[in-house]
Amino acid sequence: MSATPARRILAAVTLLALLALSACTVGPALHARRIPAGTPTSAAPIPTPSASPSATPAPGTLNWYVSQVPTFPEAPPPQPVQLPPNGPAPNWHRLPIDQKVAFITIDDGGLARPPAVIDFIWEARIPVTMFLNSPAAQEHTDYFRQIEAVGGIIENHTISHTSLAGRSYAYQRQEICGAADKLESLFGKRPTLFRAPFGNHDATTLRAAHDCGAKAVLHWSETVHEGKVRYQTPEKVVQPGDVLLMHFRPALMDDLLAALKAIHRAGLTPALLTDYIK
Repeated sequence: MSATPARRILAAVTLLALLALSACTVGPALHARRIPAGTPTSAAPIPTPSASPSATPAPGTLNWYVSQVPTFPEAPPPQPVQLPPNGPAPNWHRLPIDQKVAFITIDDGGLARPPAVIDFIWEARIPVTMFLNSPAAQEHTDYFRQIEAVGGIIENHTISHTSLAGRSYAYQRQEICGAADKLESLFGKRPTLFRAPFGNHDATTLRAAHDCGAKAVLHWSETVHEGKVRYQTPEKVVQPGDVLLMHFRPALMDDLLAALKAIHRAGLTPALLTDYIK
């Protein structure tokens, strides 16, 4: 066989191989989100490809919510707060920091669990801290694992969501430690933060929380409900270190977006509580 036919055969084989490889790789790319191996995915199906940048997202869709998120400056390197060496856990509605960050928190978990929230948190890179009742966490573990898998943090909100102020140390310790034990068994990590139901607490609460492993008790500076931010402090603007409270309710997508816009208007960036409370 001459050299020229041999080269032609080799070129044909190479072309066929390239065509086969191209056929295997053609197709839309999925979101960059990754779920760790072994994490249930029943609560959050694999996301579909993002809309074309030239398309106008329909209001109320995931792409619309993502398109409404403002662009934040990079969060500064966190400077952890000083914790007391011993004694009761501190109680804060605003972290004692001057860095330009604020904190988004979501409570309860039993009322509603909008499925699009998982993808919204991932697509918009929203740092959220969830304060969960242990029964809700046990009933809807898959859902909260999905939020945890895209960056959410799970913390303690008692067993029965009852007001703790005025109750005995034994009662409060059981509510806080019992929930911490269950959350640790469900998610493999013991909570280090605690929020009292309704914000109602006393000195006994702070002592019991500390004894159950909580480094701090968190109140809030703003609440967010049905897309509206309600300020609990006289400034009427989100301040550095503020804690924003919302709940797992049907309008959670609107609440997250409203919180992000309020934080942006204040010149702040959302951050994780556990980066500052170590």
